[in-house]
Amino acid sequence: MYRLVILIQKCGRFFYTKKIPFLPTFFNYLNRLMFSVWFPSSVKYGRNLVLGYGGLGIVIHNRVVIGDDCHIDQNVTLGGTSKIEQVPILGNSIYIGAGAKIIGPVKIGNNVVIGANAVVIKDIPDNSLVVGVPGKVVKTGIYKSDYV
Repeated sequence: MYRLVILIQKCGRFFYTKKIPFLPTFFNYLNRLMFSVWFPSSVKYGRNLVLGYGGLGIVIHNRVVIGDDCHIDQNVTLGGTSKIEQVPILGNSIYIGAGAKIIGPVKIGNNVVIGANAVVIKDIPDNSLVVGVPGKVVKTGIYKSDYV
């Protein structure tokens, strides 16, 4: 079902890049209505993006950048703060557990696992496991395939 969410987002993205008014917004709200996901047409993402449970409850800021081979579980928020313009940038091969929040000008490295309900507000280096509130690196030198 998440593939349908991504297909609808791609349709909106097509019209967004062609600067055709109204249609990108229509597809944004279609995703919101059908799947309870906010996945704007302006989001840049890589190949093999997976949205857990059809993207249920996922909120993604319109300027977020998502790398290749990422898995985002349900109820995840990727967004900015009210006083800072920058938003998260995610590397490649990332797993974000259910309910996690990545807020502000955060850069997430490659091959990172973020645990369920973690709140990430600082940069995360490559090959790390992050858990807790606020999110802390508890293990380095990991491989995503060992956890997911």
